[in-house]
Amino acid sequence: MSAPSEPRAGGPEELVVALAKAGRTKIRYPAELVRDDGVRLTVRAPWAAPGARDFGFVRFEPGDVFTEHYWRDRWFAVKEVRTGDGGLKGWYCDITRPAVLADGVLAVEDLDLDLWVSADGATVLRLDEDEFEASGLAERDPAAAGAAASALDELERLARSEGLAPLLI
Repeated sequence: MSAPSEPRAGGPEELVVALAKAGRTKIRYPAELVRDDGVRLTVRAPWAAPGARDFGFVRFEPGDVFTEHYWRDRWFAVKEVRTGDGGLKGWYCDITRPAVLADGVLAVEDLDLDLWVSADGATVLRLDEDEFEASGLAERDPAAAGAAASALDELERLARSEGLAPLLI
């Protein structure tokens, strides 16, 4: 585990977020380290995929800015999504294994389950449960599958009660 840090006085610390899925790198992108308290890491990055992606309930597009919160001891990541001019779109939550930061790379393993929470909190959607079931994780690693399902339940409960903001303070 790397030591807690605040951004350096000479400018923001850059790192690479490496998101893996099913043992393969899904995407790698540069990000600016905003905060690292030893447990939670917060990074900021522009939308990293080419072009726009319309999910039906939200559209991610060039110019969007993601403030991403990762934990070394929790099985999820929470990504606050804003337009380029600062308007809040909502929070996209990935269910992941706990994050690992080493040698400037923030490694995160996506476990397929996701949660979307709209900016006003009125829409809370559980996503990709079919992909999670089809992944075979429950058979290969029942403990990880249980932790992933519990993490999704925890995030949904928070989103539907006090919202995700208290988690991100």
